[in-house]
Amino acid sequence: MNDQFEIAVRQFWEARDRQAAKQISQGTRDAGLRGAVTGGAHLDALTQLIVEQFVHVLGYPTSSIFLGKKAELPGYYRPTKQWDLVVKDGNQLVAAIEFKSQSGPSFGNNFNNRTEEALGSALDTQRAIKEGLLGDARPWLGYVFLLEDAPESTQNAKRDFKPLFAVDGGFTGRPSYAQRYQRLCQRLIADGLYDAACFALTPRDPGRPIVQPDADLSFANFIESLISHVRKEPGL
Repeated sequence: MNDQFEIAVRQFWEARDRQAAKQISQGTRDAGLRGAVTGGAHLDALTQLIVEQFVHVLGYPTSSIFLGKKAELPGYYRPTKQWDLVVKDGNQLVAAIEFKSQSGPSFGNNFNNRTEEALGSALDTQRAIKEGLLGDARPWLGYVFLLEDAPESTQNAKRDFKPLFAVDGGFTGRPSYAQRYQRLCQRLIADGLYDAACFALTPRDPGRPIVQPDADLSFANFIESLISHVRKEPGL
């Protein structure tokens, strides 16, 4: 599974490079590195790897799997929320997964946005589940985050946080963006907002290894949680 994950992540970078080159050739350059992601499909290989688990391991038909704009669910605090991958069996939501990534050079620009997105998606959908909008059984929610492994993302912050009250102990000592994202994923699971999360540091250089710094946030553990939940939860 780890080998398949690494291949999919390498393809993520290749897709980004192709999208950026296509936009340049068409004479349209997005600000910064947005051109590498606005073309979409940059996480297709990883998405397909998870789709295969639903089809070949859990036995769901491809007709039950919805991606992109079709992966839209009702919310509670808003009418709808679009996920990246949704599996639906009749009137029952089986699983919903978010895929997020961030690359440099401006890691600080998106950290708070990514955090708020992760919290908002989970809270809204968890409440929709409680309201019975997504079926009688408890579906599985997953969160995947790929962060570029670069000095700007792995080095400690250059300044201390200075809010009006003391910073939570998990964020003292000028943590890097990698450490902050890792802590985010850990707490999303600990608080039951998602059933599992996968966090990986992914370098652009194919000669450098892909790092999964926390075994509890590894892709293997992510898939194990998914399969175990779907097989054990009555009604899925």
